[in-house]
Amino acid sequence: MPYIDLVYAKDDYASLWYTTNSPTGAVSSFDPDKPTVILLHPIFLDSTWLDNQFDDPRINACYNLIAFDARCAGKTISRPSGKHDHWTDCADLAFACMTLWLPPAHIWASESFATNTALRFAMLFPEMCLSITMLTVPTPTELKIYFAPFDDILNRWVYSEDLDTIEHTLNEICTFLLGLDVHPDLLDDLISYLEMRYPPFQRSRIGEMANTIMNRTPLTARELATVTAPCLLIHGEGNQIHPLEYAERMKAELVNAKGGARLFILKGCEGYLNVVPSIASLANQVFSKFLARLPHADSELLPPEESIPDRMQRALEQLAELAGNPSIADRNPLSSMSFSRVEPEVKQLQESAIRLFASGQHKAFSPLGADGVRCASTQSGSTITGSWATAKATPIPVRNNRAPAYRQRPKPDWAAPARTDSKLGTAARDSMDVAGPGARDAAYEPASTELMHDGAMRRSALSVNPASVERFVVKGNVSRVAMSALPGSGAVSKMLLRSGSGS
Repeated sequence: MPYIDLVYAKDDYASLWYTTNSPTGAVSSFDPDKPTVILLHPIFLDSTWLDNQFDDPRINACYNLIAFDARCAGKTISRPSGKHDHWTDCADLAFACMTLWLPPAHIWASESFATNTALRFAMLFPEMCLSITMLTVPTPTELKIYFAPFDDILNRWVYSEDLDTIEHTLNEICTFLLGLDVHPDLLDDLISYLEMRYPPFQRSRIGEMANTIMNRTPLTARELATVTAPCLLIHGEGNQIHPLEYAERMKAELVNAKGGARLFILKGCEGYLNVVPSIASLANQVFSKFLARLPHADSELLPPEESIPDRMQRALEQLAELAGNPSIADRNPLSSMSFSRVEPEVKQLQESAIRLFASGQHKAFSPLGADGVRCASTQSGSTITGSWATAKATPIPVRNNRAPAYRQRPKPDWAAPARTDSKLGTAARDSMDVAGPGARDAAYEPASTELMHDGAMRRSALSVNPASVERFVVKGNVSRVAMSALPGSGAVSKMLLRSGSGS
């Protein structure tokens, strides 16, 4: 499975990893009679977590599938930059499509990280986008109630100094994002993946991803009105991080989507709809029926009608018009970073945060053994993480039409066997206080620009002293911190200061 090198400009470098469902794993083996679907993975995961889509015959047998690892994710290699935002990810995707001679494709995107990229791609490159399907419609910016707790849990993740701390933190993150009803085996796989792919000695990548999500600029109604492709929005009814009301609002703002934007609500579901197999199957059914109603599009590989520099220059001019900043059109069209809309002050703060995370990361704690295998926990089964075994991992083969199901497929290099200690079962997990806070309308407001700037400044000056890591959450979880931000509960920042003072 190959890479795409984006080496058009001197101020940027990226080598994007991609995978396909073709027999050879390359785009050249695509069936010209089938439409093409581009799959964009959610934040903190990569293309290996799209097996529920690659394995589904309703999608795999009818479409050419290709998935890219975004910057800072999976096997993609890139130069860290404070300019990185969703507009630059959109430019990366456009460069990749034109470099591979991809035909116009349907865009499938999961969670905030991917859906924001997909929407921007449809705005600047409408001829490349046949339709957009969004699993979990994001809020314009992250909600105030989760902003400060995210900073705290990020601090504990990247500066973990022992296996118990990182496993506790990752367990908390996964349960918070996916909800309480996650199967223990799937939860184990997620924690294993995050330990192996984003350990503390890779914390600069974690920091860059966090910058992209937490400092993003919201799309205006005028910008959303430029999307003309057919749009399908699939949203979990019980999603606490991205409440349903924001999905309904985006549906109303996509006024020029062909045929009108469609919203499908999955009852009783929360986030990461493509990861949980049973929920992913429902979402795949909705997605396949949506595509079946659209006109058929062949996938003949032809060189772009317009050269890459000319097409990217035209996209820059359109971006300048959307942003109301004519100077954007004068930037280098061959650099993805030219598409960045990060403000200069935020850019400096993001670069400071990346430098801080990168400082000393080669000496940071590693949950891996000398042989590269995940270490075993020293705790008993009564703790949150339980006891872990280690084993040599088997790499995933190239996907094909006979790809194994989730339970039978070989595990990738981050996987470890499920725990053998039966003391911590589903009932024990369900009793943990790790759920998101209850819905209170007054608290579910997007973060303001001032709050995002404050968060960026806090990350750029983050203390690396383990004693300063927030202690209250170690005894509880991020939801307890988030609850304190609800009306009448006091500000999160005051609680963090009290708990971090060592009193």
